[in-house]
Amino acid sequence: MEAPLRAVPPVLTPLASRVEPRSSAARASLSDVEPASILPRRLGRYHLFAHIGRGGMADIYLAQAETGLGDTRRLVVIKEVLPLLAHSPELSEMLVSEARLASVLNHANIVKVEDLGRAQGSLFIAMEYVEGLDLRELLRRCAKARIALPVEFSLRIVIEALRGLSFAHRARDEAGRPLGIVHRDVSPSNVLLSFEGEVKVCDFGIARAHALAGDLPEETIAGKAGYMSPEHARGDVIDARADVFAAGIILWEMLAGRRLYKAGEGERLLAVARAAEIPALPSRDLPNEAELYAIVAKALRVDRGERYPTAAAMLHDLEEYTASARMTASQLRFGEWLMESFGHEVVRDRRARERVMRALAKGPAAVIVPIYPSAPREESRPEYDNTPSTFPVVRSADPPAVREATPAASPVSPPALDEPVAEPAPIAPSRSLARGDEGASLFRPRVLAVALVLVALAYAALRILLRS
Repeated sequence: MEAPLRAVPPVLTPLASRVEPRSSAARASLSDVEPASILPRRLGRYHLFAHIGRGGMADIYLAQAETGLGDTRRLVVIKEVLPLLAHSPELSEMLVSEARLASVLNHANIVKVEDLGRAQGSLFIAMEYVEGLDLRELLRRCAKARIALPVEFSLRIVIEALRGLSFAHRARDEAGRPLGIVHRDVSPSNVLLSFEGEVKVCDFGIARAHALAGDLPEETIAGKAGYMSPEHARGDVIDARADVFAAGIILWEMLAGRRLYKAGEGERLLAVARAAEIPALPSRDLPNEAELYAIVAKALRVDRGERYPTAAAMLHDLEEYTASARMTASQLRFGEWLMESFGHEVVRDRRARERVMRALAKGPAAVIVPIYPSAPREESRPEYDNTPSTFPVVRSADPPAVREATPAASPVSPPALDEPVAEPAPIAPSRSLARGDEGASLFRPRVLAVALVLVALAYAALRILLRS
């Protein structure tokens, strides 16, 4: 039987490692940053339908991947490298190399890199979709709702993240040689939490490529510095102990309820990270608290020779502490808490976006059909010429077959009128409009006006739904 949950105050200062979306790599809420192009659109075999953020190097989208099994599709996250960076040969080569390396990391606590490709002039990475929140978003929502994150869940998050890091650090090639993988960007936005209670570390594939990105935004550099080890901030060669330090910062912040690194007026966060002054944690009256705080302090040693040498070593001590202090929390319990606290809104939002994408892919749900008398027309007379006009009506039609969107397609294009529709029943022409050429001249502008009004209404409704 699990012990009662103990809570600490939520982190009130936003946690960030990049200019990321307000939601997670489940990534279900819209970002303040507009997408680079109109959605939905196709990128290779992926149908992008929701823009969920922009990092220092890429736009991030929720997408559906074609599976080759009829209409079956599955959700993925697409990171489309920003155009300025995608055309850099050095960066492209680094991304390809790192994504290939990350693709071999098959572990329950690591987000799987599924594809790396180039389409329509864009370089992109497709990753496993995790239905949930990233840790940064979870802490933001906890602070906003004044919900305390239980300590047991904080410990579980760090323990599971360390499992993934340990696996990556110990990875070897087919010949048994160490691959020497270091994440380099362990931060709350790269720790994903599923509503099933899973914890997964993401972005192994592009972490090292940041070094070649050049002129990244100042806020991006500052965000990354918030979780840097001192040697990383100095620009020294780093190893797995830099990831251990970053994991220590995450645990320190969740126990303290605030950010570790704080830049004063006129001071750069990178300089604060180089100094790495670690304040003592406040007492929380936790079981065997001194033992837990000693683990955090060892992970945050400025001299990396005194730090935990591996993620596995820190993991071992944390697991022993949670067992002895009875501070364990099961995956099921964690998932239920996440879903009950924040999950329904996230899932509802994501499903609404999918419905919009499917509706747009199928085309218009109605077509505009003019009513005119079914009298025979002379061969030499143009269609609709001299035909008395009445107000056009909207008749529901069976949805056309799903059509694949092309990159140039717009979600608000005027509805196509070339699908076959049932011939309307004859109706007597209006006397006031039955004036030959005058009736024909009134018909076309009226149809056009109604069509434009309907398109405008559909576009406005779509914009409201996507921003809700």
